[in-house]
Amino acid sequence: MAIPRLMRLYKVWNGNNRFFCGGRMIFGPDVSSLFLTMFLIAAPAFAFCAQALFKIHNHKIGSTDDPNQILGYPVLIVALVVTVADLCFLVMTSSRDPGIVPRNPRPPDEAFDMTSPSMEWVSGATPSLKLPRTKDVNVNGFIVRVKFCDTCLLYRPPRASHCSICNNCVQKFDHHCPWVGQCIGLRNYRFFCMFISSATFLCIYVFTFSWLNIIGERKRYHDSVWKSMKGEVVSLLLILYTFLAVWFVGGLTAFHFYLISTNQTTYENFRYRYDKKENPYNKGLLGNFAEVFFSTIPKSLNDFRSWVLFHGFEDDSVSRNDLFEFGSMKEMSMPDLEKGSNMNEFGSMKHMPSILQNLDCSSIDENYPQKGRNDDDAPYPFAFPAIDESTEKGSLYANQSYTREDRMSTDRRIEKDSCLQKNSCHADADIDEGHLLSS
Repeated sequence: MAIPRLMRLYKVWNGNNRFFCGGRMIFGPDVSSLFLTMFLIAAPAFAFCAQALFKIHNHKIGSTDDPNQILGYPVLIVALVVTVADLCFLVMTSSRDPGIVPRNPRPPDEAFDMTSPSMEWVSGATPSLKLPRTKDVNVNGFIVRVKFCDTCLLYRPPRASHCSICNNCVQKFDHHCPWVGQCIGLRNYRFFCMFISSATFLCIYVFTFSWLNIIGERKRYHDSVWKSMKGEVVSLLLILYTFLAVWFVGGLTAFHFYLISTNQTTYENFRYRYDKKENPYNKGLLGNFAEVFFSTIPKSLNDFRSWVLFHGFEDDSVSRNDLFEFGSMKEMSMPDLEKGSNMNEFGSMKHMPSILQNLDCSSIDENYPQKGRNDDDAPYPFAFPAIDESTEKGSLYANQSYTREDRMSTDRRIEKDSCLQKNSCHADADIDEGHLLSS
């Protein structure tokens, strides 16, 4: 039974996102990977800072008398600032709306020629509606083709795409980053670029000063670099770690700076290859960088904390996609054999056997109203409960029917009772006739 009630939008959101802080922070479904990324950044950075603190402490107590110590306070402060900034950019990338396009409750109300051969079905949920799969729009004097999204029931804006992981259409969709656990789009691409850039700088910074520390400490090991590497184990491990990491984050940073310079997204670069044709979004080198780093970030198209009227169900097993059909509740009064589900008398969902899912019940529906249901008829095996107009309102044929075993047992009891009544009647008749004969 549907219970309409007011709820926050983020609690009934149809996407796969996860919300925190009352809908103020939105993450992707793979938000758990964010903690792994934070550990991979923070662990080596704090190890480097701890080593620097250890060197500073030893220098203060006089165990080392090197006036040109490499790992001092300036190196420590810069490392801490860059690490904290990198983690902040990571959280800002992962926890904000990337530019989700709100879904339409129903397909767009546009008139089209139903007989046009270019029309095609755009959604199996709307068999009476035909819309063109694509539509041409003008962008900076260029004709750009946009597609209709069957899930969001809208024509995607230019440069938007539907993320299959988050199940949302995202403006200026770049890619879904598993390390961040969020889609990268119009509203968080700037912070993503700053995140990977600061991570690259941090790797190069730790790598460089770890080498300088090993070289600077070789005087303590008889001017031998190999012995200094064995003595400075933390620096050696950081060199190996940052050398491997910089190839990944450094290559990613270089690739995205190339995309920014040409005003492309990762999705467009792999799909459309603008290097082989003219890019309608290119504003020149300076204009492209200014658009990413110095333009105003547009406001979110969704207010996840707003109140919406939600038509819920008492049974929590019903999925969110089953709650609405173009803004209204689905009809739940009759069973849906095509979906393989049935409704019991309490309105909850029950899965039907697979043998019944593809059953054609059209003949049953045609013959059932003409087939009289009374106590003498055998129960119809696939008859659905229906309201009997000839009886009192609210009574069901399902409540008046029996199974074959119950009816057979009932028939046997009736036959036994009738036989006993006949025998008793014959016996009484014989007695009466005996009285007459005797008299």
